[in-house]
Amino acid sequence: MATQSFVERHGPRGPLSGVRVLDLSAYIAGPYGCALLADQGAEVIKIEPPAGDNLRKYPSTLEAESRAFVGVNRSKLGVVLDLKDPADQAALLGLVREADVLVHNFRPGVPERLGIGHAQLQAVNPRLIYCNVTGYGETGPLKQKAGYDQVLQTMTGMCALQGKRGEPPEILYGSVVDYYAASLVAAGVASALYEREKSGQGQFVGVSLLRAAMAMQSARLVWAEGEPRDVGRDMRSGGITGIHPTREGHIYISANTPHFWQALCEKIGLPELARDERYDSVRKRARHHADIVPRLHAALAARSALEWEELFGEEVPCAAARTVEDMFDHPQVLAEDMVTRFEHPILGSYRGFTRPVAYGRTPGPEPFAAPTLGQHNDRVRARTR
Repeated sequence: MATQSFVERHGPRGPLSGVRVLDLSAYIAGPYGCALLADQGAEVIKIEPPAGDNLRKYPSTLEAESRAFVGVNRSKLGVVLDLKDPADQAALLGLVREADVLVHNFRPGVPERLGIGHAQLQAVNPRLIYCNVTGYGETGPLKQKAGYDQVLQTMTGMCALQGKRGEPPEILYGSVVDYYAASLVAAGVASALYEREKSGQGQFVGVSLLRAAMAMQSARLVWAEGEPRDVGRDMRSGGITGIHPTREGHIYISANTPHFWQALCEKIGLPELARDERYDSVRKRARHHADIVPRLHAALAARSALEWEELFGEEVPCAAARTVEDMFDHPQVLAEDMVTRFEHPILGSYRGFTRPVAYGRTPGPEPFAAPTLGQHNDRVRARTR
């Protein structure tokens, strides 16, 4: 495990307290994967080139910083190193000697030119967990190609299935592939650390956006022997389950099981639909959605989405459509301590997400704000001389 920390974190230990992570990655997948490790107590040092992570330059309604950068780089120390400069490269190698994990998303060949390839750093620190985040993996015809979230969505069929049959493909906004890849980074690194406790050896960990996009579709990626190409892999129930208009706002309703279907019909004042044999299964309701949905919409027009949400309660799975701003003060979010207040050197005080996993015995230290560019240069560089 890592030696003396560069900064004292306040609060209880986490399951990864004592682990030091060098984050050389940019954009979302690698950086947020490292933030997830920081959530678990790891000391994460974000190492940026002099121009900074490209995510800092993304459009933002925050004037001083990029909202995206601040959101995916919490609880990290910030250091600037120019890896083309021999002195800075030597400083990085000094950090590598005492590190447990290094994460980057350089394309194949670039790390070796910079002197930080897996074999090169393994010679410096045999216990190092070396995680490379790529677009398409370490081998194959596309290994040199840069990967981006929505490019991989489009390539792997996600957009085709997001759109309705016969209509144009649709993007899933929110960088879903990047964030799932980030989860794979955190899980892969944690597993490699666990294995190292038994073997004493570090190893290479490969995460790609292609693997992430394919893994997210595991339920669709089943092709039985003899099945035709177009078998209909869309898992949407169709018709009833989905987002519907109300008197004010929209509400998502899930009524796939007989119990929920009956409860929905009773709550909206149409109990006869539940008794109709033409609608007594999900498949039948999907076939007759043109008959059912207009009656459903007419009934839902009697109340607002929030009123229906309260009326349905636990009997009908549902959610009124909210904005992300509504979630900052949602009672369940507050009860679960998902949002906390951060103090940033430039932004000042802001509220943001804390951590996604709850641990009973080792909940982890308090999070802190994403670093400004080179914020902790002096503190870290002093230990590498």
